[in-house]
Amino acid sequence: MGMNDNIQIHMDEYLPLRDVVFKTLRQGILTGELKPGERLMEIHLATRLGVSRTPIREAIRMLELEGLVTMIPRRGAEVAQITEKNLRDVLEVRRALDALAVELACERITGEEKQALADACEEFERATGSKDAKVITQADVKLHDIIVTAARNERLTKLVNDMSEQMYRYRFEYIKDETKHQSLIEEHRIIYRSIVECDKQTASEAIKTHIDNQEKSIINQIYARQA
Repeated sequence: MGMNDNIQIHMDEYLPLRDVVFKTLRQGILTGELKPGERLMEIHLATRLGVSRTPIREAIRMLELEGLVTMIPRRGAEVAQITEKNLRDVLEVRRALDALAVELACERITGEEKQALADACEEFERATGSKDAKVITQADVKLHDIIVTAARNERLTKLVNDMSEQMYRYRFEYIKDETKHQSLIEEHRIIYRSIVECDKQTASEAIKTHIDNQEKSIINQIYARQA
């Protein structure tokens, strides 16, 4: 069944089985191991993960509620397509949240966090050398998490965390394009510098550009797939 064969379950004694299956399948979707449009066959997944069909069915329902799975008449469950509308909706909100986060971080970031942000910029640069999209994505997430933490706003942190699952999928698609790595490195440096210098306007503009560039790149990928 193609990419489904790469999915492996990691048991967690503290979680119900359906939640373990949900986390396993969600990770597969977010990292692209399960491709947009790929069918999620209950029997095959149950055999593959060594569980009954009930937790598979429950997990698929949970993924449908998250918008990561679509139910198609007479075909069953499929990994949701990355659509332009969904992408724009997610990135519009993320753009506003990130702009707020950098402005607050300018005022509230600690010396320790400034150093952590500098380190994260270097770590991201090193990660691009690995050519491993998963490693690069994790380094990118870590860098942005430092900024959100430095904003010192629990409501903002919760909103960003709620969106980050949806965002991960798009970010992963973007980061797979190695031609964009150098501009990502430079954008991160500008964001870091402007936060350290408490230049809210530059920080805010830089992070908006950062998101806009992702949107353009992924929309081009969507059109290329459709073509």
